[in-house]
Amino acid sequence: MNPIDPNSPTSVPPSNDLRAECLRLLQINAPQDKAAQVRGLDAARCTLKPAEIFTGPARLPGRPERPLLVQPAQLKTRAVGTLEGRAGLIHALTHIEANAINLALDMVWRFAGMPTDFYRDWWRVAQEEALHFELLNAHLIQMGFAYGDFPAHDGLWDMAERTKSDVLARLALVPRTLEARGLDATPAVRNRLVSVGDLAAAKILDVILRDEIGHVAIGNRWYRYLCDARQLDPVSTYAALAQRYQAPQLKGPFNLTARRAAGFTEAELSALQVPTSVTTA
Repeated sequence: MNPIDPNSPTSVPPSNDLRAECLRLLQINAPQDKAAQVRGLDAARCTLKPAEIFTGPARLPGRPERPLLVQPAQLKTRAVGTLEGRAGLIHALTHIEANAINLALDMVWRFAGMPTDFYRDWWRVAQEEALHFELLNAHLIQMGFAYGDFPAHDGLWDMAERTKSDVLARLALVPRTLEARGLDATPAVRNRLVSVGDLAAAKILDVILRDEIGHVAIGNRWYRYLCDARQLDPVSTYAALAQRYQAPQLKGPFNLTARRAAGFTEAELSALQVPTSVTTA
């Protein structure tokens, strides 16, 4: 096990159980430390207790004092052709990956009673999200900026909070909705970075898109597993969950190639094209 900072107010003793370790890691405030410890943990040495129910602290996840979290509408759009504008874009991506680490860790510790492979899958996602954060954070530093230098929003974790009582809703609306939006957006963002000569950032996004297809596929796999177990139709159930939890309305264009690779069915892709009355959260 990796040591933890004894001066951290959220430090808790390491455990030899993977799910308990994920709860401990989730409480680490500094995302740089969190990512490093996620990447350094040897899960093969941990036990795994799917049936155990853990009680987390009232305040989750652990977070740094910065960035300042604001409503999405308060975020400025900066010209990517300027250094500050490009740094703002890289910062936004870094923040997404910091949140993605938290989301994967939360999936492992929070939801008891799933098959062993469920926890192993999401632990692998946590490790890959940690790598993505480290790559983007290093690039941001190389540009002369630091994580926290720009404000950010909390949309990803907000949906995690709304769905914390039902693993089916969590799978439907976080990996299959919010994270799947990255499949649609990443190619365009990559092209913007290439257009201003930031080929290093473009290469990082190539890694992220490749891995995120796999992450969304994991979300699809376990969403369908639960739909089958509960005898629910995946398409109509998704629409009902999106309405109940006020998920963001998805707007095109959609990266259908990436979504197919991530396991969305043709019926699900067709449903994307149908306007809904769901309002943006």
